[in-house]
Amino acid sequence: MVEEIRKRGGTAVANFETVAEAIPASKIVKTAIDSFGKLAGVVNNAGILRDAIFHRMSIDAFESVIKVHLMGSFYVSHAAARLFREQESGSFVHFTSTSGLVGNFGQANYAAAKLGIVGLSKSIALDMNRFNVRSNCVSPFAWSRLIGTIPTETEAEKARVAKIQQMGPEKIAPIVAFLLSDAAKDVTGQIFAVRMNEIFLMSQSRPLRSIHRGEGWTPQTIAEHGMPALKSSFYKLDRSADIFNWDAI
Repeated sequence: MVEEIRKRGGTAVANFETVAEAIPASKIVKTAIDSFGKLAGVVNNAGILRDAIFHRMSIDAFESVIKVHLMGSFYVSHAAARLFREQESGSFVHFTSTSGLVGNFGQANYAAAKLGIVGLSKSIALDMNRFNVRSNCVSPFAWSRLIGTIPTETEAEKARVAKIQQMGPEKIAPIVAFLLSDAAKDVTGQIFAVRMNEIFLMSQSRPLRSIHRGEGWTPQTIAEHGMPALKSSFYKLDRSADIFNWDAI
């Protein structure tokens, strides 16, 4: 990647530290400062997959994904936060996923990490807004090494992967570059999904409807009256593919 950037006239340096531990992650930030003299933005896009149906998922598979995705985003962001505070500027872009925002089979570890990143990003946005520091999430639809292990044994699986492969990372880069730039000075605490030429502003958890009982609730009255009143607004067990069920544009 460094060579590709340099060939196009840019400057870049590589760092091979892990984001899954605090001290190595802080060295990534130090490399950037030592090489360029300042830090304008942080993009947290490191990731791994260790998919398994929940009852078969190993402890290691869960913890390793949490460490890279969620803890990695925290470690790198935390290392940069004091610098951003001192210079009173900076932008964080964290990568989330519809696996956490909506749901997917066999990805309890990945979904938990990616939804955790949403909470992390919003907290950073709230805590550091006074210092002119922004924090947003991007949920990408794109073919990369991260999802290169998706099975292609059946014709349906081959067709699905072929569609995903049309969605390259170059379609994600523009919004990331925008969010890092001064043009996004008023954009913080948001979640954007990007799929080919589509950009979606994703919802965030807010109350849908409420029920009230003057004398309070018991388990029995909740069962008899409370849940039936709320049931029409329940979310279905949707997966990402159920929500984004049309071909990428």
